[in-house]
Amino acid sequence: MSNFHRARNVNTGDITNINANNYHHYDGRSRNAVEKLREHIAAGAMHDSAERCDAPKCHPETRVAVQDELVNWIEHGDEEEEPKRIVWVTGPAGGGKTAIMGSTAETCQKKGLLACGFFFSSFTGSTNRRFKRCLVPTLAYQLVQNKALRDVGERILSCVEHDPAIFEKQVEVQFDQLLLQPSRDGRKDTVWPKVIFIDGLDECQAEEYGDTPRSPQDAARANEADQTEILHALLKAANDPSFPFRIIIASRPEPAIQSFFTDIAPQTTRKIFLDDKYNPNADMLLFLNSKFKSIHRQYQLPASWPSDNVKQTLVENASGQFIYVAVAMRFIEGSSAPPQELLDQVMALRRQDDSANPFAPLDALYTHILNSSPKPLLAARWLSLIFRTNYLENLDSDKKLSARFIQHFLETSPGEASYVLKGLNSLVFIPPTDDHTSSYTLFHKSLTDFLEDPSRCGSLYVDSRYELYHTRYLQIWKNKGPAMPLSQLERENFLHQFMEHFLPVMEWSPFFPSLEQTFDSYDVAWWVRSQDESFKHPNCLNPTQHAVNVNYLFSRVHKTCSWYRRCRPVCRYIRTEMLKELEKLGWKIPGRLHLLRLKFRQLDWATETGIWPP
Repeated sequence: MSNFHRARNVNTGDITNINANNYHHYDGRSRNAVEKLREHIAAGAMHDSAERCDAPKCHPETRVAVQDELVNWIEHGDEEEEPKRIVWVTGPAGGGKTAIMGSTAETCQKKGLLACGFFFSSFTGSTNRRFKRCLVPTLAYQLVQNKALRDVGERILSCVEHDPAIFEKQVEVQFDQLLLQPSRDGRKDTVWPKVIFIDGLDECQAEEYGDTPRSPQDAARANEADQTEILHALLKAANDPSFPFRIIIASRPEPAIQSFFTDIAPQTTRKIFLDDKYNPNADMLLFLNSKFKSIHRQYQLPASWPSDNVKQTLVENASGQFIYVAVAMRFIEGSSAPPQELLDQVMALRRQDDSANPFAPLDALYTHILNSSPKPLLAARWLSLIFRTNYLENLDSDKKLSARFIQHFLETSPGEASYVLKGLNSLVFIPPTDDHTSSYTLFHKSLTDFLEDPSRCGSLYVDSRYELYHTRYLQIWKNKGPAMPLSQLERENFLHQFMEHFLPVMEWSPFFPSLEQTFDSYDVAWWVRSQDESFKHPNCLNPTQHAVNVNYLFSRVHKTCSWYRRCRPVCRYIRTEMLKELEKLGWKIPGRLHLLRLKFRQLDWATETGIWPP
């Protein structure tokens, strides 16, 4: 993937305080440091952020045992015979880890125990919640905003003021200078908070750099390396006697994380595995009773419905995975049919005798819900593209693209999105049609796990999820706009974002063979003009991307041409049309000698095209 693919220009106005109750007044120099720190945080990763308002939380009176155990450890852990500084909360997907972490963090905030936290997410919310680069700044920002840590906050801001490049350094260095040193030197004459929460560590992903996308194996190794780097930094802090905070980390028991806690940090870590010890079945039964009572009131159903046997069967099918009953109840609460009928559909799902797959009941439920779409395979293709790739993400901010843009991008006819995604509201948050800003949001990452594993999703497996992106981009280029009629302003906004999202098309290997067959169907001059208009638009936040797109197409279309033969027809057509239009628009273009040197590989074809914006 191009190193410009995620390029962004960041604009920040006056400082915004996430928690107004903890606002401090700083002098001019400190205020600049706060603003600098604010630029590097993932505000959506804080436990009480607006972005997490719909995040999983424990239903009242559920998961009480594990929450009580965590709070008791935070308050009285030093009194244990062998005190531990880290607790690792782990368990399989769908076990309720994030809900437990969110609810416990809320409890700790009310008790004055919460120092700071970071909730990773690879599938929902801002994209900066998935990368390590925002972790330490976000934790430090929360300490700066904490009333009880005024002295620590001033030391953090002093560090930022004296070393603005601290955010470009390794995680361990950032942790040492922004968290460990300030808290070590801070005054201890007030009651300090006691705990740091790190949720979803297994969802931390490594950022990509360079022009070549990583293979799945390389991506997995890079993710593990970043996760392990974070763990080493946390362990170093926890082992420092002057570090005042305990640390709670929640993640799935992925091999690299499991190995770290087992082989490297066993003396420092207490492990909480979410199994039958914490009686999840009783909690799920409480949850089901509450949800069915709500349905009773809404539909005026008898209190005897459903029977205790039915509820017990749902609990047994869950196999300890809270996500199963959560998805089942969202499906039953849906409006596609009366709740009795929807419950009957869930109960009718045949439980496979597959002891090797503990997710068999959940897989059957996901399969059933996806098959309720009029076009199940197309729905799976759409969901795979939206949630299993980063192609449909904003390039000029950390916010996801709006559902409205994605609808226009994917639809081949007006209204297709509503048709394809019909009945999937229990899996995905689908904004109403008059909401033009909100994004599609998964309710739980276990759906992407299901879609990524052909042994689990069967005929719904989508191998070539990039092909859909490639096909739609070329079709919109060919038609000079989306299938749905738009107002002039909405069309301009769509085309601006559409033009930004060109590089992923180039990186898909069958792109040029497909383009070569019908290259004269695409108006290259229109594409160049549109990139130029976006580049020059006063509200464009990322003009660099449009200049990169122009250079990238010009260079990549020539990549497979031989230096000793005439260029391929598609290369001659596209390059000729591009140069003619760019010259009209005032761009600097390469001369004949420069083009010859490019052809004979005397210049780097990717970086020395000789094309420059006006």
